[in-house]
This record gives sequence, C-alpha cells and structure tokens, in this order.
Amino acid sequence: MRLKISLLKEPKHQELVSCVGWTTAEELYSCSDDHQIVKWNLLTGETSQIVKLPDDIYPIDLHWFPKSLGIKKQTQAESFVLTSSDGKFHLISKLGRVEKSVEAHCGAVLAGRWNYEGTALVTVGEDGQIKIWSKTGMLRSTLAQQGTPVYSVAWGPDSEKVLYTAGKQLIIKPLQPNAKVLQWKAHDGIILKVDWNSVSDLILSAGEDCKYKVWDSYGRPLYNSLPHEHPITSVAWAPDGELFAVGSFHTLRLCDKTGWSYALEKPNTGSIFNIAWSIDGTQIAGACGNGHVVFAHVVEQRWEWKNFQVTLTKRRTMQVRNVLNDAVDLLEFRDRVIKASLNYAHLVVSTSLQCYVFSTKNWNTPLIFDLKEGTVSLILQAERHFLLVDGGGIYLYSYEGRFISSPKFPGMRTDILNAQTVSLSNDTIAIKDKADEKIIFLFEASTGKPLGDGKLLSHKNEILEIALDQKGLTNDRKIAFIDKNRDLYITSVKRFGKEEQIIKLGTMVHTLAWSDTCNILCGLQDTRFTVWYYPNTVYVDRDILPKTLYERDASEFSKNPHIVSFVGNQVTIRRADGSLVHISISPYPAILHEYVSGSKWEDAVRLCRFVKEQTMWACLAAMAVANRDMTTAEIAYAAIGEIDKVQYINSIKDLPSKESKMAHILMFSGNIQEAEMVLLQAGLVYQAIQININLYNWERALELAVKYKTHVDTVLAYRQKFLETFGKQETNKRYLQYAEGLQIDWEKIRAKIEMEITKERERSSSSQSSKNVGLRH
Repeated sequence: MRLKISLLKEPKHQELVSCVGWTTAEELYSCSDDHQIVKWNLLTGETSQIVKLPDDIYPIDLHWFPKSLGIKKQTQAESFVLTSSDGKFHLISKLGRVEKSVEAHCGAVLAGRWNYEGTALVTVGEDGQIKIWSKTGMLRSTLAQQGTPVYSVAWGPDSEKVLYTAGKQLIIKPLQPNAKVLQWKAHDGIILKVDWNSVSDLILSAGEDCKYKVWDSYGRPLYNSLPHEHPITSVAWAPDGELFAVGSFHTLRLCDKTGWSYALEKPNTGSIFNIAWSIDGTQIAGACGNGHVVFAHVVEQRWEWKNFQVTLTKRRTMQVRNVLNDAVDLLEFRDRVIKASLNYAHLVVSTSLQCYVFSTKNWNTPLIFDLKEGTVSLILQAERHFLLVDGGGIYLYSYEGRFISSPKFPGMRTDILNAQTVSLSNDTIAIKDKADEKIIFLFEASTGKPLGDGKLLSHKNEILEIALDQKGLTNDRKIAFIDKNRDLYITSVKRFGKEEQIIKLGTMVHTLAWSDTCNILCGLQDTRFTVWYYPNTVYVDRDILPKTLYERDASEFSKNPHIVSFVGNQVTIRRADGSLVHISISPYPAILHEYVSGSKWEDAVRLCRFVKEQTMWACLAAMAVANRDMTTAEIAYAAIGEIDKVQYINSIKDLPSKESKMAHILMFSGNIQEAEMVLLQAGLVYQAIQININLYNWERALELAVKYKTHVDTVLAYRQKFLETFGKQETNKRYLQYAEGLQIDWEKIRAKIEMEITKERERSSSSQSSKNVGLRH
C-alpha cells in the first residue's frame, strides 16, 4: 500500500494553509492565513474562492458539522465551525456566510470539534480552557482549566469523554462532573495533535519530541515511533480506524493502526499543519506551510486468497494475478474503488455507487448492482453470501446479487462496526453492541430476525472480539469471543429457553480466527500460538481438551501480532512490524472433520491409525461421543489410555434400553439434567432416581422418589449406607421426616430393583420385536 501524491505547480493560497475539511469525497474546503476559504472540486480540478474573511481573522482549525446522523436524506455537510486567532469561533454555512461568531477564549482558539451526533461542540484555547458549547453556539460548561495552552482536542467514541493535551500530558475527562479523570505523560515534548478513532477506540498523539504514538483508551502505549527529523505537526485516523496519516516538515506518512509504516512520501510542502481524510477513507488532504494543499490517494492495497492476488493499481483499476499460471486480468470500474474483499472464491468490490461481485472462475462478467446508501465501510464474506455495512444499515446479499436481509436492533450505529465486532456465517449474523459491550445480538441470516427466542447473548465482562464458526449444522453453530480480560470463551448461538453455557477455552488470547474449511479455531495466546482442533470437546469431555490442542512458541511473531486469515490449513499472521508470517498446520484434523461430518467412522479410525498422533485420537474420541457413536469412542479412548472411560462405555453397551444408553451417554458428557429428562420421559423413574444416587445428588433423588411415589425406601437405604460408610448421623430434615418409622429391608429393595431392570428389558425387547414386525409388513 502506498500514497499517490498530487500537488499543484503553484499554490492557490498566498500564505500558509492552516486547516482543511472534506464535505463530500470529491469536495474540500481549505482555509489560509491569507483570509481566504477556497473550495476544491477534485472531479473537475477547479478551485473557487468561497469567501474572504475579515483581515483580523486568522483561521486555525475547521471542522464540518457531522452529516447524515438521523437524517437519511442529507448526503453532505451543510456548515462548519472555524476557530480563529482572535479568540472567537465562527459558524459558517457551505456558501461562506458567517452565521454566528462567538467570543470563546482569551487568546487564540486552537481547536474546535463537533461530537459524533452534532449535539455539542468542544473548543480549546491558549488560555488553557476547555469549553463545551451547544449546536447553536451557547456555552454549556467549562469542562477544565489549566495554566498551559491546549493545542488539540478529540471526542471519545460515545461522545461522553473528551481527550485534550496539557503540555507533555494527555488527559481524558468525562463530561459527568465527578467521574474519574485519566491523565498520563505521553511525550517528552509538547503534544501538538491528538485524534481518537470511534471504530477502533484507539488514540493517536504527536509532539515536538518528533514522535507519534498509538494508545488504547486506558492510556496504555501500543506503539512508539522512532524520532523524526522534525516535530510531528499533524496526525489523523482514517474513518474505519484501520490506517492513519502522519504529517511533518516535507513529510507525509501512511501507517497501519498498529503503528508500522506502509509508505513515506517527501512532498515539497513545508510543514503539514492539518490532515483530513475523505469520508470514504480513500484519500487524504494536507494543509501545507507553503500555501499548497497536498492530496494523496491510497493505492496498491492487496487482497490475497489461495492462489489469487488482487491489487488496486489505480483509483478505478484492479489487477488480478493467478500465481499458479501467472495469468493477469485487469478489472476496470466506472467509479473509484472504496472497499474490497476476496474470500470463498469471490471478489466483492464496492465503488462509490455500485457493488461488483466477481467469481474467481470468471473475471470477465461481474455481477453489478446499485448501492442504497453509498460509502461502504465494511465487507464480510461467508461461503453462501456477503455482508455490506454502510452509514444507513447492514445488508446481506447472495453472490448472485439478490438482497437477503437487513438486521436491525435499537440504537444501532453502523459507523462504528468493524471486522472484530461483526461476524458472519452461512446461517447467522452476530453483532457486538456498542451501547452495552457485554451483549452480542444474534440474527438469522435468511430473515434478519433475532435468532431463536430472541434472547441476547450476554457475558459478565465487556467483549472485544467475536467470531462465528463457518461449517457444520445450524443447530451446532458456535461463537467464540475474547473479553476485556483477554479470556477466550465459546458458546452455542442456538438460544431456546434454557441458558446456554458459556465455557472458557483459554486465557491471555489476543487474536483469534476460525478456519474457512472446518470448525478448527486458532489464536495467539500469551507467548504461544494455539490451535483448538475440536473446540466442541468442552461440551463433550472437558478432561481431554488439552489433548486436542496444538501449541507452538509464538515469540518469533514479536509483540502484538494479529491473525489475518485462516484458509485451509494455512494461518497468516501479521507481526507488529507489518511483515506477514505464514504458518501451516497439520492437514489431518481437517480430513478427520470431513470424515466425521459424513459419518465415515471406519475411515476416521483408519486415518488416526495411520497418523499415530494423540491429538487425532483425542479429537476422534470427542467427535464420536458428540455423535453418539460409542464403538468408535471406545477405540479412540483406548488409544489415548483413558481406561476408566473405556470401562464406562462398555457398561453403557450392556444397558437394556436405548433410553438408558442415551441417558448415560449424556451423563458421560456432563449433561445430567438432560439425562434425567430422557429417562423420565421414557417412564424409567427408578433409573432416573438411581443416577442421582450414583452422583450423591441426594436431594434430587428423594424429590423424584416422593414425586412419583416410588422407591422412597430405596433412596433412604442408600443414604443410610452412605452415612454409615463415613460414620455420620443424618441431619437432613426431609430424610429424617421420611425415615421415621420405616424399617429398611435390603432383600425387599434388591427384589424391587431386579424387577425394575427386568421390566426395562422386557419393554426394550417388546419394542424391538414390534419394530421387526413392522419392517416385515
């Protein structure tokens, strides 16, 4: 990825340009110390003077009123705030009319910023004050006051906090009066510029110590640049939070959100005092000290999938290379490309007006349809369909271009969704809520309606990243997520009535990804790269989970690596310095998944015998129990030396009825309530009581015996035997109540138990013979 710079031969402004701001993706306003406000049209290349300000107004900062929030029709900003050196800020219309001028600070007003909703304006000045104003320019409050000038300010993503500079310090102050203020030393020189991104929640700062730094919203350092030759005079996040731009003397740099640099350009600009990203995130404009306005387009983005590499060579042109035969195709578009995604044998490209869907089998005939809103901020792909996110909503389309659904929930803000907070599979859409970060909304892909009985998935901590598995049946769909403690959890998305268990899979997990071919999960865990070959093991037999993992040392990936993709058996990881590392994992677990999904148990056993690896046998054991194939489970457990489990499986085989077998298989996986339910529904009350006795679940055993008026003496006898073994006296009131005046006769009890077992055998054989008769007929 690099920047394509365009700079006019002669500057349009006579003095230094102090600030720039985009109205649409093709129109920019610039303000200069020559008192002119100039409009630039990038389509025609024309510039025109909008207004000449009075000679005593020297503009310092400009920010357009946020557009299209709540008003769907409004496609471009209509007014902006301009701060100036005379202590005032001015509300100016698009046509250049000064609607209002407000005395705001003693000395220059160094920055002014609208919040995301457009309901409040914050200004900061040389007098060290931070003031909040209403939309119409009425003073609401003075948020803070200090002895040094405040050079820069930014709103938090939820518009509830303000970040500002104080010399070498950064301060985050909430608008609530008594809330905790966060303050830390960020630079060794005065901080000149800050920016806070609403999507990634990351903070940028730049200072006179010639460094730029990336922080999280708790003030923890994520990246610290090397010193440049000159002070960093401007920084700005791209709207989607994936890139940022850095400006200095004769320097413009494009960086990834983790800090490493994609491109460095040295245009003849003087210092770049202000950087603004276009609304679609495809180009940047810089306000230059020598009167120029520099424009830079982000080009040469790359997308890779299997043997295809797609490169954006120009604004409207892509090059596709097939590395197997070196065939090259050129794709031309009518408008400039904004976003693209390559996965599942399809390339999806969104331009400013249309969406193109290419198949990797045929690059010549794309499917084209018009977009509803315009600027697409995110494209996600699954095997059967893809998801587009724009300012107006979330839309699901098939690869044939057919609109499928558009999920909605109260208070949905699509402008802050990214690949970590939205996940897509063939049948489910998951979205993490921004208003309450402990909640995940789950939707049916085909209808856009809430999944199951409409219950939300809620967790005890804030959730950072979510990912749906891609394969298997809808009823078995799982979602993995990382919370703010960096713990990895897995749970089922199917939510009917009973609360689904949320089970912890790992700790200190920084990034995760599901394979696109089978349900294998990988993640970077502290200092290890971990692959969960069969994450479902936690629901079947948690004891053998460690045996189903593959782990290797991850120190080679340095600090803060990120998993880019997991295609087939290849995992791509981006290191903190921007380099890509490819890891190949064993292909055998994927083949095992394939055999099991096709119920080819003999082939699965044969594969495990061929590979001779404990992880494979452990995976097969868990898969067999999950699919109720106890013969295969017995072979697999024997291979990993779990003798107690082999014996238990053998005892299950000897049980007389299929309901009993089913119940004991459920118990094997720890689903005791479900096991009990199966027995009670089949009328096997004694067996249900017996499993509670075997588990020392005395309260429940007695409850069932009393409820069904049977085997109360059996429960009391076993309880008495249990207490005698440990030399204890009965203290449970309910047991004392029922034991009163009851003589325990073990002979009688054994006879009753024999009778129950005989009854079950007879029932089982009669149902079997009736089945056979039915088959004969």
